[in-house]
Amino acid sequence: MTRPSLNKQPHEVASMFDDVAERYDLTNDVLSLGQDRRWRKEVAAAVDARPAQKVLDLAAGTATSSLPFTRAGAYVVPCDFSLGMLKVGKKKHTWLPFTAGDATRLPFRDDTFDAVTISFGLRNVQDTDAALREMYRVTRPGGRVVICEFSHPTWAPFRTVYTEYLMRALPPVARAVSSHPEAYVYLAESIRAWPDQAGLASRLREAGWSKVAWRDLTGGVVALHRGFKQV
Repeated sequence: MTRPSLNKQPHEVASMFDDVAERYDLTNDVLSLGQDRRWRKEVAAAVDARPAQKVLDLAAGTATSSLPFTRAGAYVVPCDFSLGMLKVGKKKHTWLPFTAGDATRLPFRDDTFDAVTISFGLRNVQDTDAALREMYRVTRPGGRVVICEFSHPTWAPFRTVYTEYLMRALPPVARAVSSHPEAYVYLAESIRAWPDQAGLASRLREAGWSKVAWRDLTGGVVALHRGFKQV
């Protein structure tokens, strides 16, 4: 089984997610102590999908993150570069238009979507800035981006405890519930190496997004960033 490095070679990361696809949703639920459900509700509220709107859900995996948008009446495209994830998702949700795609080279026309969102996937993309520019390209003028990603806890004592959990507690828990525990060592390392809230906001602005803002969830363990494409 592949354990990617922090260089994030696309074929290594895709292979890793292929390996964990079958038990990915269960593992996330256990490792986040159930918080991932709350985080996904916050993403759905921030995206605020409306009937007949087009939503692109990047790094959608098995499309668990896509379902709230379909329930809102939007047309949702779950997109991921892990064929293993897409295969598992298609078994569960046969009606969704699963699409294989790399976030740095999206297979969609300019100005297509009312909203583009990515949850817990941007830090696994090899070229973050290229992905942010691609999201901008495929979003229609006036549309929005919502990014949910692990970040940096804002309270120093909690940040220390959280870092200890990531590097010490997470691997044994992953061994108990995951089909590929080594992958979660990489995921913990990628969380530690990810920029903080202000750092990601700056990169969004550099990619062209306006009115960029963020909101911390669970004390900054996760941050929800949003931006708009100017009309």
